[in-house]
Amino acid sequence: MHAADIQDRDGGRQLGGSLKLEDWPRLKKLWADAGYRGSFEDWVSERTGWSVQIVKKPLGGGFQVLPRRWVVERTFAWLGKFRRLSKDYEALPQSEETWIYLAMTNLMLARLGTAVQSIAALSASRLSTVFICSPRPACSRTLTGKASAPR
Repeated sequence: MHAADIQDRDGGRQLGGSLKLEDWPRLKKLWADAGYRGSFEDWVSERTGWSVQIVKKPLGGGFQVLPRRWVVERTFAWLGKFRRLSKDYEALPQSEETWIYLAMTNLMLARLGTAVQSIAALSASRLSTVFICSPRPACSRTLTGKASAPR
């Protein structure tokens, strides 16, 4: 974070200058707001080799969802569902970071649990369905007596 009277592109340099590049070996692309357009893009490319893509507002009036911005907003919404992260309760940034890791771990485990349950249900339904050959090839029936489409 930086003071409010510092332009985004200048603050980006301050924050980027303190990054340890070895901590980010897989990072190749940054999406940035229009405030980072200009010298910041060149500086990042020269220093890190990362490409910077400025998310621009689409032409035309009215409300429009900006490309890639929704990813950030969605993530903030997920984090805001956790009581400890809904307000700025933490005194240390390290505590806040730890709670973010816990919240995202909780979210991933919930999704994995749902995926595992879905796979188990799908496997169980496939195992419990047995097709019985009938004399007419146009129709076959399961043990439950429900007609199924020919294969």
